[in-house]
Amino acid sequence: MSATPTVIAHAPPRRVLIIKPSAIGDVVHALPVLPRLKKLWPQATLTWMITPACAGLVERHPLIDEVIFFQRKRWGRSWYRPWELLDLADFVRDLRRREFDLVIDLQGLLRSAWIARASGARRRIGFSNAREFAPLFYSERVDCSWKYDHAVQRYLKIAAALGCGDGPVEFHFAVDEQERAYIRRLIPPGTRYAVLMPGTIWETKRWPVDRFAALVNPLKERFGLETVLTGSAADAGLSKLIPAKFDLIGKTNLRQIVALLEGASLVIGNDTGPMHMAAGLGVPLVSPYGPTDPVRTGPFGRLDSVIRLDLPCSPCYSRTCSHTSCMKWIEIEPVLKAAEQQLSKSLQGERLAAVRY
Repeated sequence: MSATPTVIAHAPPRRVLIIKPSAIGDVVHALPVLPRLKKLWPQATLTWMITPACAGLVERHPLIDEVIFFQRKRWGRSWYRPWELLDLADFVRDLRRREFDLVIDLQGLLRSAWIARASGARRRIGFSNAREFAPLFYSERVDCSWKYDHAVQRYLKIAAALGCGDGPVEFHFAVDEQERAYIRRLIPPGTRYAVLMPGTIWETKRWPVDRFAALVNPLKERFGLETVLTGSAADAGLSKLIPAKFDLIGKTNLRQIVALLEGASLVIGNDTGPMHMAAGLGVPLVSPYGPTDPVRTGPFGRLDSVIRLDLPCSPCYSRTCSHTSCMKWIEIEPVLKAAEQQLSKSLQGERLAAVRY
C-alpha cells in the first residue's frame, strides 16, 4: 500500500476545477472528494469538467457550483478537422478567463493533464504515476497504488494531500423530487422491486442474459419482489429476453436512475456505472464479477456483494475472450443466496435503526 500523502500548505483557493470527464463508474468513485473539499474550503467555487454523457451525475449537484463540458469526441477529430481545433482554442481561452487557483486532475491522462496546464492555474495536482506522461504537467504529485488501492481511495489520497481530513466516505448524488415523481409514474408507489441491470459495454463483463431471465420468478416467489429492467437504449434488445414486470431500458437518464435505485429493495447488475451508483446509495446489491478486480474497481466497501469465481485467468482486464468462463460459470443459486444475505442484512439494519430511534 502507498503511504499517506504529505499535506502541502497553501492559501485557500477561490476557484477549484475538478477534471474527471468519464466514465460513469469512475465519476461515481470520484464523488466522495466533493464533501471533503467543501468542508475544507466552504467559500470556494467548485467546478467539474465532464463529458455530456456523464453530466447527469454532477448537473444540479448541491456541492458543485459550475459544470463545464469536455467534448472529447469532437476535439479528438481536430487533427483532420481544423475548425474543431479553433473550438478547442476557444475552450482553453474560456478556462483561462475563469482564473482557477487550483486544478485537480482525477483522470490522469495526457489530455486531462494538458488541460490542467492550459487552464493557467498555478497549482495543478494529480497522480505521480498517472499514464501518458501526465505527471509532467502537474505542479504537485501524489503517490498511489494502482494495484492495491480502490479507485475511491486513490481519489481521496489527492484530497488528503490538499489538507482534507479523514472521515466517512460519502456519496452525494444529484437527484430531487422531479426524478422521484417520474419513477412513481412508472412504478406504482408501495411496489417492492428488484432492479436488474443486464447490460454492459464490455461483453466480457456480461453475466449471461438467460441467467438474469431465470431470476425473475425466484425473486418474486422467494422474496416477494417484482423485477425492473434498466439500462441504456443500446440494451433495448435485452427486454425481449427477460420477462421483467417493468421495462425501463432506455427510459431513464442518470438522475432518474438514481431515483429508481433509491427505491429498490435489491439491485442485481453487472460491473457498470449504475451498479456503482447503487453501491454508493447503500442499496442491497449483488454483482457478478469476472474480467475486472473488485478490490480495485468493485462496489466500494461492498465486497460482500460481489460474486466471482477463483479462476487462474481472472481478472484479465480484457474486453475480448474466447470463452468468458469467469462469467458463464456463475450459476443462479449463488446469486440468489447472496441476494438473500443482502436483504437480510438490510432488514437487520432497519431494525437496528428503529431501536436506536
